[in-house]
Amino acid sequence: MTKFIGIIPARYASSRFPGKPLADICGMTMIERVYRQASKELDDVVVATDDERIARTVEAFGGRVAMTSESHRSGTDRCREAYHIVGSSADVVINIQGDEPFIDPAQIAELKQCFDSPATDIATLVRPFDATGSYEELADPNRPKVVLGDDMSALYFSRSVVPYLRNHPREEWPRRAQYYTHVGMYAYRADVLESITSLPQSTLELAESLEQLRWLQAGYRIRVGITTCATVGIDTPDDLRHAIEFCKKSNGDNA
Repeated sequence: MTKFIGIIPARYASSRFPGKPLADICGMTMIERVYRQASKELDDVVVATDDERIARTVEAFGGRVAMTSESHRSGTDRCREAYHIVGSSADVVINIQGDEPFIDPAQIAELKQCFDSPATDIATLVRPFDATGSYEELADPNRPKVVLGDDMSALYFSRSVVPYLRNHPREEWPRRAQYYTHVGMYAYRADVLESITSLPQSTLELAESLEQLRWLQAGYRIRVGITTCATVGIDTPDDLRHAIEFCKKSNGDNA
């Protein structure tokens, strides 16, 4: 049976929102909300951080924490170090976003199912773009698009709108084709995680500023699961206000 571990990278430093993991959402810190949601689907969850304040908060609510280096370039690198620090024997590492306090456990379950295939190196999630949405929403460069193969593997990720519909005006594109937007949660086989963290940045990654293109360009297969679950990501204090409103409206059901 495949063993999974969920690792939540959490940094205190952030140019747009310092201290974000410790932000209070209806009486509970964001990092605790993420941890509790992940624990509904995973027996083994660890917060990977380089900050003592975050570590103390996690320990205070009974969570596991791994103190990692301050020098990591990405959450992927931090996950690799945390995996070794805790001495995990899990076959697959799930990198869980630390800024999505209402993550649906069903999304984690969908990622896990991707590893039913032994051919899966890495897995991630996409969300179908609503055909009633506008081209402007689709074209948002902060919402990466994903092109899928027939075998549900990712062919490409881009901040541009792909595929390009040559014979239709752009305002019709959302209803003329099924577009998919990326949900930034990954899972990796443990040996693959070791390998990809030693790869140099690739030309495609540098061009689009998307880490996953480094892996694709190196020949790794990224299996894709589809989710329709709504998420509430928090990048700025304004996002936090929206998250608090969401929490109040849901009456804590997602806590």
